Amino acid sequence: MRKIIFAVAAFLLAGAAWAQSYPTKPVRIVIHFPAGGSTDTVARILAQPLSVALGQPVVVENRTGADGAIGGDFVMKSPPDGSTLFLASQTAMLQVPLLRKNPPYDPLADFTPIGLVGQYVFVLVASPALDIKTGADLIRYVQANPGKLNFGTYSSGGQRFLANLKRSGLDLVAVPYKGEGRTVVDVLGGRTHLTIATPTSSLQHIRAGKLQAISMLLPSRNPLLPEVPTTEEAGLPPLSVATWAALFGPAGTPREIVARLNRELNTVMARPEVREQVDRQGFQLQGSTPEELGAYVKAQLGAWGKAFNDAGLKPE
Repeated sequence: MRKIIFAVAAFLLAGAAWAQSYPTKPVRIVIHFPAGGSTDTVARILAQPLSVALGQPVVVENRTGADGAIGGDFVMKSPPDGSTLFLASQTAMLQVPLLRKNPPYDPLADFTPIGLVGQYVFVLVASPALDIKTGADLIRYVQANPGKLNFGTYSSGGQRFLANLKRSGLDLVAVPYKGEGRTVVDVLGGRTHLTIATPTSSLQHIRAGKLQAISMLLPSRNPLLPEVPTTEEAGLPPLSVATWAALFGPAGTPREIVARLNRELNTVMARPEVREQVDRQGFQLQGSTPEELGAYVKAQLGAWGKAFNDAGLKPE
């Protein structure tokens, strides 16, 4: 019995020592979107003060493709030592598991929750060449020209919103993209007609008149674009499920390291200068404990599963 007690004590002391020395090498934050989009920009804003707080470089690494499954699979298979983290949106953590018959990972079993980072702000934008300025204009145009407008999708939020539009009788054509930046470029060039975008990639173009903002995908108007109505105000089907990003480690990441990362992340996100930079991206910072994030992901799996089913989206 005494040997067991000593063994347990030694294990706990080793864990505490490990946490005190962590990190001993650079920490990389993997994101599943290309450079230049909202997630990439927010990650890089957070990386610099996190580097100072942790005493090691924090680098952002873009591993794109397969709706986030490539980045997720890489982090899942990485050593659970806190050196490789996953800043993932609901696309990677919900769409991949829910809309694939053979998903590459389980978001609850294969990852360790560290902390919620926040929620995205999305705006429905159109090419000004279409002369579509309102939700009513969009409905009239699509009804008169079924199957003629392309809708660029690069995330589960866009896929869900497009499915809602289709269920309301609007015949649009889905055009899949790997990331937000390329999608917005193609809408600017008229190669794609509509998409949902964050202010990171769209705000300057909206203000310059190069993109037409039709509605915000939020329950209330946003201070960055106070003149743009919500989808409900615009007469369009609302996007009722939250779109978010959070930080995860591989399954088995020691709880002492998780606690350190969570503490530093929430401290950095509370800084006024960090919040000011992120606010300009139209991203709403919102922290959590690891336990709260785990419960949130579990609840979101149920909510998004129902939303996908209601929208007629099935696993493929």
